[in-house]
Amino acid sequence: MNPKLLKAMVIVLIIITILGIVALVYVLNMPKDGEAKEPKDLSIDEMIEYSVTTAEMQTDLADGSFVQIQFQIVADSKKGKEEITKREFQVKNLFIKESVELTEKDFKTGISELENKMKTGINGLMEEGNITDVYIISKIIQ
Repeated sequence: MNPKLLKAMVIVLIIITILGIVALVYVLNMPKDGEAKEPKDLSIDEMIEYSVTTAEMQTDLADGSFVQIQFQIVADSKKGKEEITKREFQVKNLFIKESVELTEKDFKTGISELENKMKTGINGLMEEGNITDVYIISKIIQ
């Protein structure tokens, strides 16, 4: 066999092998469709820029009490903020669904649980971006 041809074939095989390894590493490290992206830590300025304050919401509780509540929802991007602004009616609906079995005592002791449930529920609705935090900023129980 011609030595120049053999040399060219070896170089081509090495290049193909390297490209194959690079492609394999890329495919294995690519996030799957159902996987959530790693949330990035936002600075306080970004949190303020990407946050949405809901209107005050009122609903009755399982024990006959009433609650008036307001949330500060922090998205991970400008697109996320825009989407959560459009989905505020769904946030209100989600809150009503989550609070239907809660009592006055739950609102006095289980606020963090409600914030986490709201965050998980809202993230289930989101198509652009994610919700990084949900804060209760106002709460009145009667």
